Amino acid sequence: QVHLVESGGGVVQAGGSLRLSCAASGRTFSTYVMGWFRQAPGKEREFVAAIGGWGSTAYADSLKGRFTISRDNAKNTVFLQMNSLKPEDTYVYYCALGTSRAIPRAKDAYNYWGQGTQVTVSS
Repeated sequence: QVHLVESGGGVVQAGGSLRLSCAASGRTFSTYVMGWFRQAPGKEREFVAAIGGWGSTAYADSLKGRFTISRDNAKNTVFLQMNSLKPEDTYVYYCALGTSRAIPRAKDAYNYWGQGTQVTVSS
């Protein structure tokens, strides 16, 4: 069984930065794609970024340039560096693990999910 635990969320002023972390256990981490998604109350969970085992990345077009995904396979951890944050980046952020060899953007392609971490950007 895979267990994912996010951390690093919080409250930040607009223009600030946060770095989210997601620690994984229960599988050989380095071979799987890891993704970040976000969700607002009553809204669909939306794709943020993903990274494959070899480091290939994909980003939501609207977030490219402000958000950076990375991973440390030795520590079974994936990160999301978020810069120049805006109030509209206020969401619950989830990390996910998928068994696809591609870099999927669809949430249905991911098999395991963390519990989420709240990010609130104040204006």
